Amino acid sequence: MQLDDLYRRVIMDHYKNPRNRGTMNDDAVTINLNNPTCGDRISLQLVVEDGKVTDAKFTGEGCSISMSSASMMTEAVKGQTFEAALEMAERFSSLMKGESVEFEELEDIEALSGVNKFPARIKCATLAWNALRKGIESRNGN
Repeated sequence: MQLDDLYRRVIMDHYKNPRNRGTMNDDAVTINLNNPTCGDRISLQLVVEDGKVTDAKFTGEGCSISMSSASMMTEAVKGQTFEAALEMAERFSSLMKGESVEFEELEDIEALSGVNKFPARIKCATLAWNALRKGIESRNGN
């Protein structure tokens, strides 16, 4: 099996069987973002305690890239400090720029590395990560 086929399967698995899809109680920080270029939209909810993301869920509609990226991101950031989660978001941005990056926290994220070959799809992949940044910044008072 070629690497592209494996990556495609990982992306489709997260799209068809999203992890952490759903909503939480009112204590969660909620960030709503959309990508008007292609119609993707996400509502990300984060539970944050003592500078850590203790839980993350999302709802939304969009292409397989945006929804699978949200699924992967929510898995990766649970239990992470704000600093670690923001650093992960930076590494993801680097991945989207075509740089070589590894994700020890969740190897599935690397399946999105091919998205950088399609500039119009980069916004799809980064939508959930941008919501994560906004959520953490809102909790830090930035």
